[in-house]
Amino acid sequence: MKSRLPRLLSLLAIVALLGGCSSLTDLKTDMSERMFGREPANPPTPLKEFKSRAQSKIIWSAKVGEAGNFTFTPAVDNGQVYAASANGDIYRFDAASGKQTWHITAGEGLSAGVGVGENLVLAGTPSGYVIAYNQDGKLLWKSRVSSEVLSAPQVSAGIVVVRAGDGRIFGLSAVDGSRKWIYQRATPTLSLRSSAGVAIDTGAVYVGFAGGKLIALRLDDGKIIWEASVAQPRGVTEIERIADITSLPIVDGPLVYAVAYQGKIAAIDRASGRVIWARDISSYTGMNAEESRIYVTHANGSVYALAYDSGKTFWKQDDLMYRHPTAPLPMGGVIAIGDLEGYVHFLDREDGSFYSRVRTVESPILARMTALGTNGMLAQTRNGGLYAISIK
Repeated sequence: MKSRLPRLLSLLAIVALLGGCSSLTDLKTDMSERMFGREPANPPTPLKEFKSRAQSKIIWSAKVGEAGNFTFTPAVDNGQVYAASANGDIYRFDAASGKQTWHITAGEGLSAGVGVGENLVLAGTPSGYVIAYNQDGKLLWKSRVSSEVLSAPQVSAGIVVVRAGDGRIFGLSAVDGSRKWIYQRATPTLSLRSSAGVAIDTGAVYVGFAGGKLIALRLDDGKIIWEASVAQPRGVTEIERIADITSLPIVDGPLVYAVAYQGKIAAIDRASGRVIWARDISSYTGMNAEESRIYVTHANGSVYALAYDSGKTFWKQDDLMYRHPTAPLPMGGVIAIGDLEGYVHFLDREDGSFYSRVRTVESPILARMTALGTNGMLAQTRNGGLYAISIK
């Protein structure tokens, strides 16, 4: 039983059993007891001492409200930072100073945000509403989809694309929220409750689904372009057969990358949907790409750097195992990763060694972190802290 703890604890993180804990100790206890009674879980790997090669520091911070059972990711647009929380608050801050420039209340709880672009600030609610404001905080429209919204809506070319919790994908008018198209498909009997969103690039929408499928849709009408198989369900039990894409697809040049929990990571040709390469790596938090390399966080907490054209391993960092690290965020010469105890780790791009480290608070960083300029990033903790961090 003990050998299966990391995988099952990873499943707990996906299905949002992390909410409602008042401290990190409560969180760890909650994760263990909900699945295993009082049997102790594998603790996070203790952090090792190292000689820092750069100064990383918090340049400003703000309180935006707790995440609850949902995932909120800050967004940056035109020198402004936007952040939201489960209690319905949305904030805008000056990116350089952290000064709050406005604060609005949605009038109901939120379950996803923030998406920004084309003068829109977008969020989603547990009752299935997509809410659009302009970048001055004025309400423009509300539009209802089929179920709760768990990932930040995205906008491109006048169309807001939103993923509903039941797996349906909606294309809405950016002007008034009216429905332009909908895409839906059958889902397996058991699938993970995921905050994976959509990636939009040059007129195509890329979406990962339960069962390990990656779909490319036309942005203008929602029609399918191609379907690719990233992973095949395998195993005896329903839990063992889960092979869902629970993280954001990454578009990089002619390829799009996707990774499945209990499955594979794959590089797929954007024009044809043909799988160029694939290898066995399981992930639920996801990956990122920069300068011919793919960085992916394994479900057990290991971090890989892979060649973009072959999947060959450049390096692997195992010292973050069981710390539930976030998707890697490339920042030039370093890779930033948040963890369960509120640390942000910076790894050397060339060999994966620890380069620098800074701590926010004793609260998990589980959402994807967001780039802020060339040497900065944003991290949002589950207890509602928003941190702008720089490294020099």
